[in-house]
Amino acid sequence: MSAIVLLLLGLGGMAAGYLLYSRFIATRIYKLDPNFRTPAHEYEDGVDFVPTNRFVLWGHHFTSVAGAAPIVGPAIAVIWGWLPAFLWVVLGTVFFAGVHDSGALWASVRNRAKSVGSLTGEVVGRRARTVFMIVIFLVLLMVNAVFGVVIAKLLINNPGAVVPVWGAIAVALVIGQLIYRRVIGLGVVSVVGVIALYSLIYIGPQVPVELPQQVMGLSANASWILLLFAYAAIASLLPVWVLLQPRDYINGLQLFVGLILLYGAVLIGNPQVVAPMINNDVPAGTPSLLPLLFVTIACGAISGFHGLVASGTSSKQLDKEPDARFVGYFGAVGEGALALAAIIAATAGFATLADWQAVYTAFGDGSLT
Repeated sequence: MSAIVLLLLGLGGMAAGYLLYSRFIATRIYKLDPNFRTPAHEYEDGVDFVPTNRFVLWGHHFTSVAGAAPIVGPAIAVIWGWLPAFLWVVLGTVFFAGVHDSGALWASVRNRAKSVGSLTGEVVGRRARTVFMIVIFLVLLMVNAVFGVVIAKLLINNPGAVVPVWGAIAVALVIGQLIYRRVIGLGVVSVVGVIALYSLIYIGPQVPVELPQQVMGLSANASWILLLFAYAAIASLLPVWVLLQPRDYINGLQLFVGLILLYGAVLIGNPQVVAPMINNDVPAGTPSLLPLLFVTIACGAISGFHGLVASGTSSKQLDKEPDARFVGYFGAVGEGALALAAIIAATAGFATLADWQAVYTAFGDGSLT
């Protein structure tokens, strides 16, 4: 079967979900009100509460929720066949992820931009809020630890990635000033920012950066982790428009350019899906499809972590309440499109079924990641 079929059905389903279903949810269920005074205006302080252009805020939300998970998860899940993963990504994005993200954003906006943890105390009770806050703290602790370790290893194994990774911060700082000082229009800023990021990718391998094996008794890996945590601490203290927003926005554009190129390659190359629709001959030790499919593709179909982003930062920057549909629902569609691309690459990126089976020899082992 041609991969173009999956591409058209998948993107078509998500587009219909945004154009039709999200409109129904926004008008009939959430009843988004253009005259509602959002917390970004009511508590505007130029730090956390900043009314933001919906395209910039979409870029922030999309990039914040779309990390490695919507790529790795679907790429592993196709071990059960491409159909279950495809259906879960498309239907999950339309009926779960989009509704969840826009709903969490709407609920927070209607409650003074409180986080989902604080809202739990009002809706359920004080004890539930305490438990939820502890869970959120532990989840964020683990997420930060994992990303710190993964990125540190990336920078050690690929010294050419150091300049693009850290250079993106400088680009974001400049982009933020250009947007909010209204030096030039958003369209020009966007083009300049994307060109700058791709230029850094070109320059990076030519200027590799490696830390010494030992710095004050710390290994290079430990040094990078400390530097990453220091950056995270500083970034969390800066006004959102200085670094957080422009960094996520411009990275979101870069990611979307990558998706366009990948989908364009599928349309031009017309690769064939060699993986089975339903894989009845899974490797020994592979867990059952149910319920592991929904755990494996935890991002790209639905993820509770998105509620933390929606209520933690996005709700404080929403300019108009109807923007919650574009920022939340379409942000989830962006992640779904990324997961769909991963499915196509992992099922049609092989010459033969034998080549595919040679890679998928065990569930979640190193060969799949």
